[in-house]
Amino acid sequence: MTTGRPTRHRGRRRARSRATRIVLAVGAVAAVLALAVVVVPLLLPPGPRPLFQLPVACGETWQLGTYPGHDDYDVDLFPTEGESWGRPVLASYGGTVTEAGINGSLGGRTPENPDGPRGRGGGYWVKIDHGGRWETQYLHLLEPPVVRVGQWVAQGEQIGRLGSTGNSGAPHLHYEQRRGWEKVETWFDGSPSGITHDDAEYTVRRTSNNCRTAPTR
Repeated sequence: MTTGRPTRHRGRRRARSRATRIVLAVGAVAAVLALAVVVVPLLLPPGPRPLFQLPVACGETWQLGTYPGHDDYDVDLFPTEGESWGRPVLASYGGTVTEAGINGSLGGRTPENPDGPRGRGGGYWVKIDHGGRWETQYLHLLEPPVVRVGQWVAQGEQIGRLGSTGNSGAPHLHYEQRRGWEKVETWFDGSPSGITHDDAEYTVRRTSNNCRTAPTR
């Protein structure tokens, strides 16, 4: 004599098994799509170079330089007139902030104690993603950046103030432009800076055309 219950149990098990397979399949598809969203943009070639501007106030003339051991393409910026400490640091081009905090350690160099102990790395810093796999970095800021991660900033918008945090000997702005994962020669207002290697000390003067207009995205 049978009651039919085993058949119902087998049916429930098959239904649960099908549901499990569907859930796993959907999860696998979602994982592949999520990976594609991250990986595919990294495999695409970089877009055209944005029209980067000097990361300082419109009309000001600054000295751009490098020295042996500084690392290829790295640029240090110093004002040619006036006080260095606390000068506004501006976004070279519009983009999304991806880093805004401390790189390494701060050290103790301040306007009140300019010969204090050095820190490590870049101190207070900001990194901006400009799209097309182009980025800029701004290091040794005086204090915490005035922008936050995820914030969109316009070209010419202030992101911090010039200082000497991190591994810095004097107040200045360490600046980089990156294409993909690689640093490249910095260009400003459509012209190359001429700083491509650190084999010898090299300086050049440039006047900023970072004259902020209505923000666009």
